[in-house]
Amino acid sequence: MPKTLDTRILLRADGVALLLDLSVGQLPAVLHWGADLGELTADEAAAVAESTVHPIVPNVVDEPVRVALLPEHRTGWVGRPGLSGSRGGANWSPLWRTTGLRIDGADRTGDEPLITLGAGVLEVTAADEGAGLELLLTVELTPAGLVRARAALTNRGEGDYQLGDLVLALPVPPVARELFDFGGRWGRERSPQRRAFTVGTHLREGRKGRTGPDAATVLHAGVPGFGFAAGEVWGVHVAWSGNHTHYAERLFTGEQVLGGGELLLPGEVSLSPGAGYQGPWLYGSYGAGLDEVARRFHRQLRARPQHPSVERPVTINVWEAVYFDHTLQPLLELAETAASVGVERYVLDDGWFGARRNDHAGLGDWTVSRDIWPQGLHPLVNRVRELGMQFGLWFEPEMVNPDSDVARAHPDWLMATGDRLPVPSRFQQVINLGIDECYAYVRDAIFAILAEYDIGYIKWDHNRDLIDAGTAPSGRAGVHEQTRAVYRLMDEIKAAHPGLEIESCSSGGSRVDLGILERTDRVWVSDCIDPHERQLMMRWTQQLIPPELMGSHIASGISHTTGRSHELNFRAATAVFGHLGIEWDLRKASEAELAELAEWIAWFKANRGLLLRGGLHRVGFPDESLNAFGVVAPDKSRAIYSFAAVERSEVALLGRLRLPGLDPARRYRVAPLMVGRAPSGLRPPLWWGVARDWVNELADLQAHGAPRFVFTKPEPGVVLPGSVLINAGLTDAPVDPDHVVLYEVTALD
Repeated sequence: MPKTLDTRILLRADGVALLLDLSVGQLPAVLHWGADLGELTADEAAAVAESTVHPIVPNVVDEPVRVALLPEHRTGWVGRPGLSGSRGGANWSPLWRTTGLRIDGADRTGDEPLITLGAGVLEVTAADEGAGLELLLTVELTPAGLVRARAALTNRGEGDYQLGDLVLALPVPPVARELFDFGGRWGRERSPQRRAFTVGTHLREGRKGRTGPDAATVLHAGVPGFGFAAGEVWGVHVAWSGNHTHYAERLFTGEQVLGGGELLLPGEVSLSPGAGYQGPWLYGSYGAGLDEVARRFHRQLRARPQHPSVERPVTINVWEAVYFDHTLQPLLELAETAASVGVERYVLDDGWFGARRNDHAGLGDWTVSRDIWPQGLHPLVNRVRELGMQFGLWFEPEMVNPDSDVARAHPDWLMATGDRLPVPSRFQQVINLGIDECYAYVRDAIFAILAEYDIGYIKWDHNRDLIDAGTAPSGRAGVHEQTRAVYRLMDEIKAAHPGLEIESCSSGGSRVDLGILERTDRVWVSDCIDPHERQLMMRWTQQLIPPELMGSHIASGISHTTGRSHELNFRAATAVFGHLGIEWDLRKASEAELAELAEWIAWFKANRGLLLRGGLHRVGFPDESLNAFGVVAPDKSRAIYSFAAVERSEVALLGRLRLPGLDPARRYRVAPLMVGRAPSGLRPPLWWGVARDWVNELADLQAHGAPRFVFTKPEPGVVLPGSVLINAGLTDAPVDPDHVVLYEVTALD
């Protein structure tokens, strides 16, 4: 194996090209990441490399600055360096020389002028022998067209190496002059925000010890005015569930990068001789518009061997029905009612263990409370199973109440800095899974519950930020080790219980990232189930994950988090575009409501193959009163579109609305898709083919249930070429605010 590499590598997959330069022993640099370049000769690749070399301008170093995947300060790069660390103040600016190359697991000499691949994985090793450091860079282009990269650092020198930061960066071209990412809060996760990409650093740091409701999630840079279907967009995501960094940086020279990695607290990673650190994956997605960026993430996730089946069981969670009131008979009644409307999974939430009668005590004591469950959970679990449903159970393994048996017995297991406890949050502290004995206690307690009961599903919660999260007795920062321990615990549980599903809940949607989703099967989008809020939160959560991974529940008529009141039509039509569930005390539902709910559940079951595997196509419409999108079958034979009025528009009619994602060369029938009662305020347009006198029955329909259409055509709706539906569209059917109209689109040829 040569001591230095001298080659270029072109990877191509799904319309994306990644061209890397590994010339004269330098770290890999990205020459192009974006639209496919087609086949290149070695001379053409060399010409591309030459064309990227910047001229020398006043007041910069006298050699062209080369920006590697791990940006190097020693080259004259004055932006954020990829590596920050030192050995007692020395070896802080390494001079890396590549030492090895593997492609798809096979060693390569690295002396070919150009290596061309489809999708593939590169592993590049490099070293600075004087600094006593070794580096491994892994770069992959997946079949979905996603770039992902990570770095691993090993200390080969004498003495400890204090690592402060290890981040990777992907260059983006100068046409990308707008940034787009997310903010948010509890109950309003992933709120979009857009700004100019100006000189300086747009830095998004997550210091909560979890991903956070306000995480950047995907940090995009794109051409000005990019939308869902148009305009080049580049986006990055850090697949890590602890402290993390996303950043966009534009230098005074005009060079631009998107990057990120784990955010390390002081002293968290000190590498003894021979020890190493591996950072998380940095994902990069490129596309024409935000939807193509999102669909690459979706295709990547759906291609995983562990990805959940499309037959996702309809779930009821009892939290908003009973909260901490765990009385057997009401819970049995709730199970029987749920089964009668078609529910397939029943989840018992917080309050079944220890002294957990409220959120002040008992957290961490993972044994069934004999005070409220004298026979254990068996009477409930057995009845749920008899009714044909799976049984799921809530845990919060990473947290503890100070008022608990485990905290009293092991106060040193509470994460803390110095001789003080962190400021409380929800009356709880963090239990330190980085301590071997503590980890074993929590693991064994969960295993004991899983061994005793027939449990197919865990709702895994995480309800507070990690503040002053140190390890006793030193108080040394411990978020890094805590995150790794959580991953290890989930991996152990999954390995021991094949088929068990885990939901990631964290004060709602505060842990939504591809690191946690390597180990879990869905995320709870938000503790707010108000469909008005969920319309937007689900719209933007899908920028990273597909609908089948989003816990999406039909709430009670009056939202527990906002106090808003909504008809079942809006609640259900919002929830069916995710992993459907219910968060509602069905014992209080009327017979008419239960009948309508059963109709929605049956419709979801009949259509979940499309709803949970279709391609996402969001409608970019300038009137913010409309939230519209569709899911289109991979072969474009069917689609379901949702047009939701989330506000009252300033105009009475929105006009013609387009249906993106169809095949322009095929003919389609578009028909209104009415499940349950008609939405309030509905005024059918002429193309629906509904008799004119139908509108006079609206008041009666709202009072007495399901709509009674009188069609003037043999079949409802209209037949048109896809080209018309995509480019011209159809007249909207007005409804009152917070109501939805669904359409089914079926190819006729």
